[in-house]
Amino acid sequence: MKSVLITGANRSIGLETAKQLSSKGLLVYLGSRSLEKGEAVVKELQDKGYQNIKAIEIDVTNPDSISEARNTIEREQGKLDVLINNAGILGINPQTASETSIKDIQQVFDTNFFGVISVTQAFLDLLKKSDSPRISNITSGLGSLTLHSDPSWKYYHVKGAAYGPSKSALNAYTIVLAYELRELPFKVNVIDPGYTATDFNAHSGPGSVESAASFIIKHTLTDENGPTGQYFSNDIEDEIGISPW
Repeated sequence: MKSVLITGANRSIGLETAKQLSSKGLLVYLGSRSLEKGEAVVKELQDKGYQNIKAIEIDVTNPDSISEARNTIEREQGKLDVLINNAGILGINPQTASETSIKDIQQVFDTNFFGVISVTQAFLDLLKKSDSPRISNITSGLGSLTLHSDPSWKYYHVKGAAYGPSKSALNAYTIVLAYELRELPFKVNVIDPGYTATDFNAHSGPGSVESAASFIIKHTLTDENGPTGQYFSNDIEDEIGISPW
């Protein structure tokens, strides 16, 4: 049975991804900053018939929490097959470039960028023990510099000094990581689930969590010929779904 760790999985897209992966027969570690909340969610899922889901406490901004989660998975499984770095925060609004404080920008980067790096580096040795390791970093269309420079883009006017730049940085890191691991059986990609109706955006997005999770899984559970170092977006309206950087 393949194992997957999903950070920030106790609600919204992360939770739906956990449900769908469980239905596909994977052992899912449902990551949550609060173990109590994570266990409550898992109990609800089990009552609905979902199996192979375990709550695991992991705060991506806390090195000790990351280390403990890594040690738990090593002790129970000996390896990890899939890492989905889903945890993220929006930060305060508005996020003007001229007035948003360094402190507020750093807080967003600590979760969305540095948190992903910390988790990835901590679990890399366990992923290397898998026959087909996968790392999916959940990004946003707002991380695309090309689209942000295009006045015809439908979200051209949605700009912020913290969230978007944190995802642009994540995209750049993913390219470097994918290149570093290119000779190994890793597939490392950034995936934008699209503008989805979640608590994250007060349910203002037009997309569903079911579609978002399905898109993430589609571009995560790829075969040995699948792409690596790519940027997929559920908001790109074609069959390939590749976003410009």
